[in-house]
Amino acid sequence: MSDQHAHRADLRIDVDAIRHNVGVLAARAAGARTMVIVKSDGYGHGAVTVARAALEAGAGQIGVAALGEAVALREAGITAPLMCWLYSRGDDFAPALRHGVELSASSVRGLREIAATAAELGLVARLHLKIDTGLCRSGCPEAEWPNLVDEAAKAEADGHVEVVAVWSHLACADELGHPSIDNQALRFRRAYERARTAGLGPIRHLANSAAVLTRPDLHFEMVRPGIAVYGLDPVPQDGDHGLRPAMTFRSSVSLTKRVAAGESVSYGHTWTADRPVNLALVPVGYADGVPRTLSGRMSVWLAGRRRPVVGRVCMDQLVVLCDDDVVREGDEVILFGPGDRGEPTAAEWADELGTIHYEIVTGMYRPRVTRTVVGERA
Repeated sequence: MSDQHAHRADLRIDVDAIRHNVGVLAARAAGARTMVIVKSDGYGHGAVTVARAALEAGAGQIGVAALGEAVALREAGITAPLMCWLYSRGDDFAPALRHGVELSASSVRGLREIAATAAELGLVARLHLKIDTGLCRSGCPEAEWPNLVDEAAKAEADGHVEVVAVWSHLACADELGHPSIDNQALRFRRAYERARTAGLGPIRHLANSAAVLTRPDLHFEMVRPGIAVYGLDPVPQDGDHGLRPAMTFRSSVSLTKRVAAGESVSYGHTWTADRPVNLALVPVGYADGVPRTLSGRMSVWLAGRRRPVVGRVCMDQLVVLCDDDVVREGDEVILFGPGDRGEPTAAEWADELGTIHYEIVTGMYRPRVTRTVVGERA
């Protein structure tokens, strides 16, 4: 689909913005390597597109959650160091290991499975050992950590694995000054020292986007930004960090009409015109990622200004109030974007819905929504 033509529902992904954001984050963590996280199809932006742009901008490594995500990146030609960390019991590590994917271990059982698979393949698995420092999701409990690092040291001596990193994840880094941050950092340092005592020589990575921006003491040898890569600030209360949102959600006007005073719009007749007005029909709805709960609470950018959506958001369409302004079929409609022109943003949607902007952008790529990438290098 041409970027100049009318569209039903389209995500415009600005690769220049991604490169800019990676540059900002890498500069904040100067001296540390940058692992850019592209899980969940690059937070809805396209994992391959984002990985390529991040590496062009100076990132040294890519991170994903699932084994399939890692293999897909390799098959798309991403050759940079690549880490994967979240598995289900019984998952086959062989394809990832054949592709040189670095894996995470949070338990002795998991470590042994990875080491055994590597031995069968005649390969050496590059491992990141994860310590649970207080998030209480994945990660090895502190009480079991000595066993894990000792077992890892034995597997390394046997030639089946190479322990390249110790890592953990912060629970409240986006809440400036939260006491858990320092508590987790202390636990992390203890875990790292225990790994060193076991004879391992790993690097450390702990800092997510919020910690990259606000906690330079936690950058260590590598940082692991996710949401900030996409231009969405995890700590806006800390000021403007110069990030540029990379996703714009667009549609176009499919029909216009003038209705008389007293006419009501959409299911349930929740909005009624108190005067003759022009309306614009936009062919996107909750099947395309526009939450129905935004009915009566959202606006769009159309014909040079913000305009309210009136009536209920439907499965396939919504209606925009244009007052007496003339808009035309095919006119572009911005549902959210960077906000440079005054258009709504993904962060505004999240605030209105009582959620986080991560959820908004990650859930946008759907079967009827195209994705247009601009700024890619040949």
